[in-house]
Amino acid sequence: MDVDHHESLSGQVALVTGANRGIGAEITKQLIELDATVYAAARTPEDVETSRSRTVRLDVTDEATIRTAIETISEERGRLDILINNAGVYGETGKLGTLPTDDIDTTLRTNLHGPMILTRHALTLLAEQSGARIVNVSSGSGQFSGGGIDAGHLPYGVSKAGLNAFTNSLASQYPGLLVNAVCPGWVRTEMGGSGAPRSVEKGAETPVWLARFRSGNPSGRLWRDKRLIEW
Repeated sequence: MDVDHHESLSGQVALVTGANRGIGAEITKQLIELDATVYAAARTPEDVETSRSRTVRLDVTDEATIRTAIETISEERGRLDILINNAGVYGETGKLGTLPTDDIDTTLRTNLHGPMILTRHALTLLAEQSGARIVNVSSGSGQFSGGGIDAGHLPYGVSKAGLNAFTNSLASQYPGLLVNAVCPGWVRTEMGGSGAPRSVEKGAETPVWLARFRSGNPSGRLWRDKRLIEW
């Protein structure tokens, strides 16, 4: 698809969750290479390896840390142009009757509730920037099309389907923002495992591409490999 991009992100501020490893760490690296000021967020910020980022403690299941992180960005930079909701967990596998309640709660709170609450707090800064971008790192496991929601990993699939729905609804509520979801594919990370076919560089490629969107580009959509895919 032909889209209009920012060639440089100089002067722009980004917040990336789950930035201490995997896709989040690579997204952080690539955004820094585009000259963005990046706040790399993690539950344990001392684990963030990208020295050129600003680290903040942020646990998406803990609203107090969310509030503090946004306040820090507001005080230090006074703006937020890009939010990458990347932090996520896979949870346990099996039929619903075998899954611990705690695991279901953790998966939904991390993958769906957390991004919603973080975005709600971040809107105080995002809404002030025309064409600010929100990129929700989702999954094909949450697609209704094709084979449907991943039944083998029910809480994970449901959480990503919810994240997709959140993306579409938020784009309708805030037409001045560019809100998109992305399936990065099966990536060699702690979650994806060593047998996954994709590198973290490839997994981060489309999220960063979406983070470079200019006003007027598509919003409220789901992407994979820089192509629109069905919900």
